[in-house]
Amino acid sequence: MVVRSAFVDLTAVRTFVTVVATGQFQEAAGELSITQQAVSKRVAALEKDLGVRLFARTPRGVQLTVDGQAFLPHAKELVAAAARALAAVHRRPLRVDVLRNHLAPAVLMRDFHRAHPALELDVATLFDATTAIEAVRTGSVDASFRALTAPPSGVAAVMVHAEPLQLLTGSAHPLASAPVLGLADLVGHPIWMPGVVPGTEWAAYYAALATAFDLTIDVSGPNFGVESLLDALAEHPTRATFVGSQTLLTWPAAYGLRRIPLRNPIPVYPHSLLWRADNSHPALTALRTFLVPETLREGMWAPEWIPCPK
Repeated sequence: MVVRSAFVDLTAVRTFVTVVATGQFQEAAGELSITQQAVSKRVAALEKDLGVRLFARTPRGVQLTVDGQAFLPHAKELVAAAARALAAVHRRPLRVDVLRNHLAPAVLMRDFHRAHPALELDVATLFDATTAIEAVRTGSVDASFRALTAPPSGVAAVMVHAEPLQLLTGSAHPLASAPVLGLADLVGHPIWMPGVVPGTEWAAYYAALATAFDLTIDVSGPNFGVESLLDALAEHPTRATFVGSQTLLTWPAAYGLRRIPLRNPIPVYPHSLLWRADNSHPALTALRTFLVPETLREGMWAPEWIPCPK
C-alpha cells in the first residue's frame, strides 16, 4: 500500500471505521447522523489520500479489501487516540483568573468549588484586564473576572456580580462610628488607595467614582500589600480606604478597624466573567451556569462605561 499523503482526515478515518463496524454505508450514515452520500464522499476521499481501495462493493454491502484489512487496526488506533486526546483536554483543570486571592472573584470560585467538588480548578492571578483578555483569547486561561471598560473583541463577557463597596477605617477616624455612610458623607475625607495602578481597570473605576461624587482618591505611597495597608489604617486617625464587601480581610482585634456600608447610592464594583465562545471545557459550562448574570438594581451605582445592561 503506497500512501500518497502524509496526513489523512480523521473524520474520514472515523467514517471508515464506522462503515466496517456496521457493514453498510447506509447503516454508517445513520450511526454518524449524516447522509449516505456524505459517507461515500468521505470514504472516497480517504481512498484517494491513501492511494488504495479500502472496500469492495458487494450485493450484501461492503467488504474490506486486502489494503482495507491492513489499514483497519491502524485506523481504529487513530480514532481511539483522538478520543483519548479529547478526553485529556476535558479532564484538565479549569483555569480561571481571579485577579487576587482575597477578592470577591476568588470567593465566587470557592463557592463554585463547594457546589462542584469533583471538578478540578486551577486559579490564576493575572495583573490587569489587558493581560487577562489576551490570556482568554490565547487559551492560557479559560475564564477571567474583570471590570471591563469596553466590550472585548473576540471574547464573550457578562456581568455576574455587582459587589457593594465599604469604607474601611481605623477607630480614630472621624467617620468610624457611623453604622452606614452616604457617598456625600465622604466629601472632604481623602480615600487612601495606594494599590491603584494607573491604566488598570480598577484605576478607571475609582476615577469615575471620584468624579461622579466629588471624592478625593489619594494614591500616594508605595503599595506594600494588604497587611501593611491595615497597619497604616489602624495607626493613622484620618486614613480610610475602599474595600469590596466580599474582600477577605483579617486583622488583630487591637486594630479596631471598621467596615462601614455605603449608601445613597450603593457604589458597586462590576465583576464580569470573560471567556472564549468556542471553549468547550465542560467545567466552563458548569461555571457559567453557576454564575447568574446580574444587572444594576435601583439604588446602585457603577460607571457608565461598563459594557453590561443596567
